[in-house]
Amino acid sequence: MKAIATDSPAAGEPGRGSPRLKVLVVSLYHPELIRGGAQQVAYELYQGLAATDGVDATLLASADQRWPSLFKSGARITGFDQRPGEYLFLSREYDHWWHRSGNVELVERFCQFLAETRPDVVHFHHFLTLGIDLLSATRRVLPEAKIVFTFHEFLSICNANGQMVRTFDRSLCTTASAVRCHQCFPNHSPESFFMRENWLKAHLGKVDRFTVPSAFMIDFYARWGIPREKIEHVTNGQQLPAPDAEPSVQPSGPRKRFGFFGQLVDNKGVQVIFQAVTHLRMSGVTDFVVEINGDNLAYATPEFRAAFEAFRAAEEALPAAERNIVFNGAYSHDELPRRMRRVDWCIVPSLWWEIFGLVISEAWNFGKPVIASDVGGMAERIGHDRDGLLFAVGDARALAETMRRAVTEEGLWAKLEAGIRKPATREEMTNAMLRVYRGVGAAEEPATQSTGTLGG
Repeated sequence: MKAIATDSPAAGEPGRGSPRLKVLVVSLYHPELIRGGAQQVAYELYQGLAATDGVDATLLASADQRWPSLFKSGARITGFDQRPGEYLFLSREYDHWWHRSGNVELVERFCQFLAETRPDVVHFHHFLTLGIDLLSATRRVLPEAKIVFTFHEFLSICNANGQMVRTFDRSLCTTASAVRCHQCFPNHSPESFFMRENWLKAHLGKVDRFTVPSAFMIDFYARWGIPREKIEHVTNGQQLPAPDAEPSVQPSGPRKRFGFFGQLVDNKGVQVIFQAVTHLRMSGVTDFVVEINGDNLAYATPEFRAAFEAFRAAEEALPAAERNIVFNGAYSHDELPRRMRRVDWCIVPSLWWEIFGLVISEAWNFGKPVIASDVGGMAERIGHDRDGLLFAVGDARALAETMRRAVTEEGLWAKLEAGIRKPATREEMTNAMLRVYRGVGAAEEPATQSTGTLGG
């Protein structure tokens, strides 16, 4: 692997005469095609690199056949929306068990793309819809390039969409094995899981450095077999819109407006909010409002969609004065300031480990305390009774009691709001990644977080 210049006076600012650093960011989807945390972070990093002196950045983001008009005859990799440096990997014939493409021409075109662009660093932010075998292909084509991989969940370890949740009882899982995984997927034998694990590890073995957005993930991957010394914690950063000058809907007095922001899919836990609202009503607490902001209901399970639609229909059938839940629908990034201004608290009731939770950063950016499940990245980032409140994951009664406390305890909101510190910026994340690329280490220049530092 060729050396990457490290004589720069500051991360991302090569010294005079230093070669330009060429970085290829490979992403699951383009965030303008499908919203999601992994693709949003990858795009933020690409934009941060593109804005850095001495760095040439390229983005290769996957698209699947949900957008058939993008799939022209003979096309495998194509430009995106006439934007210089942004390309689409037109995924097809994807095998979700082995995580590889069955289209030989697509893999060959990827190799050709590497040979033409010749990046010094290839940073994969996923292999889903792309293929884990592209890691080995990258090593063959560019034997001297540095390969970096960011884990955004546990898909390498867990066949249950990488969520580490047992399929038969929805309990959280901490350790994978051939037998334990077979229990979740009886149609696949323990031997099949053993072979799948070896296949995935063989390709991940081509990676020079792994990063994770939350430190708790390191133990999961180290137990699974990734060398702990190859994994670094680099928090996600964003360029968030500035809060508007207009005051909140309730600048003083009781803080009784809650907000949910995110995808309307099973693991995000919006159903726990519905159950908590029911508990509050039954106990006589009705002076509050929950605003639901989000979309992607089409990607939820049929059972979740049916339950969601039934609850929404029942809520909207009530007289307006008796409704506690408002359904605002999808929103764009530009609408975030206006919607955040309408609420006092942000609820993150995820039913899985929630690796990072970009919505936590968004809420903190606007000075909103977060109420969240007490596991994973949420528990790592939020200090209970310091800058937010935690409740037992999946426990609707616990959430109801937390919401009751939020609307009745005098001075609580002000105390938590005062404890919030600004989340990491895009620039801080970009500089941390540049240190990883150059082999300096992400923790060399820490950046302020709510609960720690970059690389903490």
